[in-house]
Amino acid sequence: MKKLFLLIAIVFGITTISMAQAKPGEFKFDSEVHDFGNIVLGKPVVHTFNFTNIGEAPIIITKVETTCGCTVPEYTKLPIKKGEKGFIKVTLTPAGPAVPIVKSITLTSNARTTTKVLLIKGVYVEGNTK
Repeated sequence: MKKLFLLIAIVFGITTISMAQAKPGEFKFDSEVHDFGNIVLGKPVVHTFNFTNIGEAPIIITKVETTCGCTVPEYTKLPIKKGEKGFIKVTLTPAGPAVPIVKSITLTSNARTTTKVLLIKGVYVEGNTK
C-alpha cells in the first residue's frame, strides 16, 4: 500500500511539474506590420517593433532573419521575462528600382509561437518625396 501511495505521489508530482513548464512565453506586438509609405532610394529608414511577453516563461530570441541584405535587424538579446518588453529594430536601406516592396523579418524563439513573421512595406521612389 505504501508503494502504491508513493508511486501515485511521484506520478502526480511529475505531472504537476511538467504542466507548470508547459506555459511558455508569448509575444504580444504593438503591431506586426509597418508601412513606411514612400521611401527615397538610398536613404535609410528605421522602424522598431515593440512587444511584451504575456506568457509565463522568459522568451529567448535565438535568431532574426530578413529577406535581403538591405534590411538589417537589431533585437533584444537578453531573456524577456513575464510582463517585460523587448524590441525588434529594423533598418531598411532601399536600393534598386522604384517599386513597391514587402519584406519579412522572421523571428525564431522559445515562445509558444516559435516562428513569428513581421512585415515592412512601402514604395521605393526616386528624389525627396518623403
